[in-house]
Amino acid sequence: MSSSRIEHDFLGEKEISNSVYYGVQTLRALENFSITGIPISKEPLFIQAFGYVKKAAALANRDCDVLDPKVAEAIVYASDKLIAGEYNDQFVSDLIQGGAGTSCNMNANEVIANIGLEYMGKQKGEYDFLHPNNHVNCSQSTNDAYPTAFRIALYKKIDIYVKALEALQVSFSRKAEEFKEVLKMGRTQLQDAVPMTLGSEFHGWATTIGEDIQRMRESQKLVCECNMGATAIGTRINAPEGYPELCTKYLAEISGIPITLSEDLIEATSDTGAYVQISGTLKRSVIKISKICNDLRLLSSGPRTGLNEINLPKMQPGSSIMPGKVNPVIPEVVNQTAYYVIGADVTITLAAEAGQLQLNVMEPVIGFSLFTSLEYMTNAIHTLVSKCISGITANVDVCKNLVMNSIGIVTALNPILGYEESASIAKEALNTGKSVHDIVVKDRKLITQEKWDEIYSIENMIHPKFIKE
Repeated sequence: MSSSRIEHDFLGEKEISNSVYYGVQTLRALENFSITGIPISKEPLFIQAFGYVKKAAALANRDCDVLDPKVAEAIVYASDKLIAGEYNDQFVSDLIQGGAGTSCNMNANEVIANIGLEYMGKQKGEYDFLHPNNHVNCSQSTNDAYPTAFRIALYKKIDIYVKALEALQVSFSRKAEEFKEVLKMGRTQLQDAVPMTLGSEFHGWATTIGEDIQRMRESQKLVCECNMGATAIGTRINAPEGYPELCTKYLAEISGIPITLSEDLIEATSDTGAYVQISGTLKRSVIKISKICNDLRLLSSGPRTGLNEINLPKMQPGSSIMPGKVNPVIPEVVNQTAYYVIGADVTITLAAEAGQLQLNVMEPVIGFSLFTSLEYMTNAIHTLVSKCISGITANVDVCKNLVMNSIGIVTALNPILGYEESASIAKEALNTGKSVHDIVVKDRKLITQEKWDEIYSIENMIHPKFIKE
């Protein structure tokens, strides 16, 4: 057997190593698009999704009598290999490419064709028996096969991201329970506000993550609608009668995802609105996570000259020059990952807007941006949970002393003394450095010590009740 074979397309001939399963069009893509250095092989869910698409198409074409059952059988066999995660290394096209995803689609067509040829007892490249375009791509265009595979992969990537969010929510909830009796000072605009518990702060974070879990699940449903059978622009050209419906039915059965056929295939072929909404929902969640990381950095600041209300796990020495310094490196890396996702959202917005007439050719960069954003942020959340949240401890005495020495506790006196008197007390405390307690009880004798003890009991600070003289 020769070490290479000659393949051709309408641009000419190329020599292809017989060690590879891709063909001439994939080789051209490899030569043309050296952009990110990240090939499709780095997104195995995308390759698996192409396996689903090509298998469903082969079965539908067989049932519509436009594909020989033996050829369909070979395509199904090869597609199953892709679904099982085999041959991923044969997917070499860069994730960002020109051509609206044609290189990705042809990479799949050629690999499936050559796997199928070996299954049929033929040699790689003997396309008279099983052709990448005529057979594997039968009744399809890149313009329906690529976005459908993208949507299936995206559905699964969102699943993985949501599971990470759920783990983060659980982690915050556990800390909320652990810190439910830790009194601390609440703050607005970085100024003292009113007392709360550290547990309620963590509980609030768990709640907000729960909201984003719901929003991500809602947006995930948008990718369940596909345009298989639309072919080039949505007119169903080259697709036999009944093929779109049949292919979609097979696709739902094979993938386990509730895929449905779009009612308007022309609209579905050109519209990328679902990706914009998913990206926006993802951005919403990462902004909130990044904000929480800002809070963690503030609450752990110091330790001697900052808030020092909580301790983050010590992960690494914090300085090459300052001995003993430990930095909040895990929240910092999550912040930076969030900034990447926010930037990627802008890319997706511009790419979606750039669609022209019956197709958006910028879908590869949309796919790249969503795939990387979901993966990077999933990794960041797992890092946050395992290397930060789970190991946080509270500085209980520091939290309590900050409360009792705060001017903000004067707010609890409003119902008894009124706003004007309370504001006067706060002003004097600020100007003189005296405690609110000494001004109210000792100097002005506005309430008794017993009343003070009632108002400022730990129980009342944690679970405030309305107290009026």
